[in-house]
This record gives sequence, C-alpha cells and structure tokens, in this order.
Amino acid sequence: MDKLRKMCLGILVLWLILLCGCAEAGGGPSAGSSPESDTASGPLVSEELPLEESSPIFITFEGTDLDGNTVSQDIFSQSKLTMVNVWATYCNPCLREMPGLGELAEEYDGSEFQIIGIVSDVMEGEDQTLVETLVQETGAAYPHLLANDSIYRAILNSVSGVPTTFFFDGDGMYLGGVVGSAEKSAWEEIVNGLLEAQ
Repeated sequence: MDKLRKMCLGILVLWLILLCGCAEAGGGPSAGSSPESDTASGPLVSEELPLEESSPIFITFEGTDLDGNTVSQDIFSQSKLTMVNVWATYCNPCLREMPGLGELAEEYDGSEFQIIGIVSDVMEGEDQTLVETLVQETGAAYPHLLANDSIYRAILNSVSGVPTTFFFDGDGMYLGGVVGSAEKSAWEEIVNGLLEAQ
C-alpha cells in the first residue's frame, strides 16, 4: 500500500510538468479529471485522473484496428498492464509523443506491458489513410483502434482533451490516467511504477 501511495505521489509530480493536451473532445471529465483552459480556445492544463483502488472500473468495448481485426476488452488479458492512448490526427502533442510510445511498446515484453492507440477523430468506415500515414511516420507500431459507438460509450465519453491516457491491469481494472502528453522517460517511470505495484 505504501508503494502505491509513493507511486501516486510520483505520478502527481510528473503530471505537474507535462505538456498540455490539444482541444477539447466530447463528453466531459466523467473519468475523474477536471482540466481547465487558459483561454476559451487555449490548451488544457494536464491533471492526473485519480487512481481508484476501492472502486474498480471495468469497461467493455469492441472495435476495429487499422488492419480490420476485431479488438475487445479481452485484449487487456494479454498483458499485466495496458496503456490506452487516445489521440487525434490534428493534435500536435499527440503526434510528438507517439515516437516515444512506439519505442516503449518495443522495449517491453508484450506479456508485461502493451499500448493500444484509439484515434478519436476517425470513425470506423471512414478513410483511414491519414491515420496509417501518421502511425508510420511516428513509428507508433502498436494497435490503433478507430472510433465507433462502442468505444465512444466505453472510453471516449470520458475524454475531455487529447491526448488522454488510461491504464488497465490484466483483469481490465482501471488503474488511472492523465490528460496531456509526456516524454518517453516520464511514461517509462509511470509504467515501471505500475508494474512494480502489481
């Protein structure tokens, strides 16, 4: 329990130095964040979403990745820790952090840690050429899901700005998240802390 508190404190400190997220997405802060804008059209201030030990949150969804494969919440059982990174094609902070996320995805054993991207502004059935190009250019060679009604209800309605990142354990329990982007080293510290706490 003490390890978890120290990790939470570390995450809080890290998020105080994060880069800001892009424009608002729909749905509001129902996952626990309360980002504020500097101006009506300004960037969001990054804030940690609370780690909720006593009230676990499990989500169910079904979506399609860029190769047309069906992906559901069952993907969480493939790793001890899953990072779900919600991004948008117009979001520069999202695109800036994706090369580091691609490197992280390659550096960890898949049974320990995996990353899943969710493209918030491209729906299933729409032209995904831009998404494929951005994924290739940034080296973010991990699965990316396109938005749909199921993903919106399960995840995107909790997103108030992009990028937003959520963490889930191997049982699909929500561990926490953040609105905003970060450098690879900051993500690495968070990932290692969450893995150690399990």
